[in-house]
Amino acid sequence: MARLETPDLPTCDVCDNLGTAATVVPLDFRDYGGKTAFAGPVVTLLAENDNTHVRTMVSTAGNGRVLVVDNGGRSDHALVGGNLAKMAADNGWAGILVYGCVRDRHELQDEPVGIKALGTCPRKTEKLGKGQLDAVLEIAGVTVNPGDWITADADGVVLTSSRPEF
Repeated sequence: MARLETPDLPTCDVCDNLGTAATVVPLDFRDYGGKTAFAGPVVTLLAENDNTHVRTMVSTAGNGRVLVVDNGGRSDHALVGGNLAKMAADNGWAGILVYGCVRDRHELQDEPVGIKALGTCPRKTEKLGKGQLDAVLEIAGVTVNPGDWITADADGVVLTSSRPEF
């Protein structure tokens, strides 16, 4: 079993110190990227089973941000694969959280970026330009706004309105 990273801001500490100001995303996301712990300000994307805008975003400077991609939990297409993971890592994204699936698992684990998703699927998406950047997302009953803060590690994913300070 791979050794898990110790995050700078463990999700358990965020929850313990902030109480109800920290919202746990109640899903069992799996780790696929080369980093198991990551945190940063949120950029949101409603994907609609199309990863055109995922590519657009990860090809820009990430500046330590986390891209949250909402594909409605669907498992019939993968929104992130090896090429996009490499772009994200090369461009300084802290992580990608996919409410859906990824692919190229063997490539994702080699990239120094956090990638969490519900599962894997070998099928790529269509490239139709669908989706919406900076959308307010609803993931498992949790509202995710652009500019919120994600803290993620092996224990889960926690959302706060700003960087946790304690």
